[in-house]
Amino acid sequence: MAKVNTYETLFILDSNHYARDPGGVAKQLEELIAENGGEVQVSRMWMEQKLAYPIEKHQKGTYYLIYFSMEGPNLTTLARAFALSEPVIRELTIKLDPRLVEPILANARGEHFAGPTGEEGAAEESSENSGEAVAETADA
Repeated sequence: MAKVNTYETLFILDSNHYARDPGGVAKQLEELIAENGGEVQVSRMWMEQKLAYPIEKHQKGTYYLIYFSMEGPNLTTLARAFALSEPVIRELTIKLDPRLVEPILANARGEHFAGPTGEEGAAEESSENSGEAVAETADA
């Protein structure tokens, strides 16, 4: 059995397609992942903007992020399914470093990640204090 990894896929979707049926397009992408043995962790629309250059006559695109877990060998089949999906103009999938999975998923959900020891506030405090010390030294 292959190791299960967590991946991030950034899609550039056809804005017209997405605007007509945002839920349907998102569901279609999530179903492709599930059909290929993956499990969606988080998915969300990121932004819509004018493309830097036309892609297949599209002037603007909707950027959509999906984070999912899957065994590595299934990724090739999934990439092909994404390429054949009508709303997808472009896609890029990257494997997330296991140490970064939890903070990235928390951020995508709009949550605050406290870290494994829950000492996020302490780290921010010490960096703020060190900045004050530098500022005081510079004034002297």
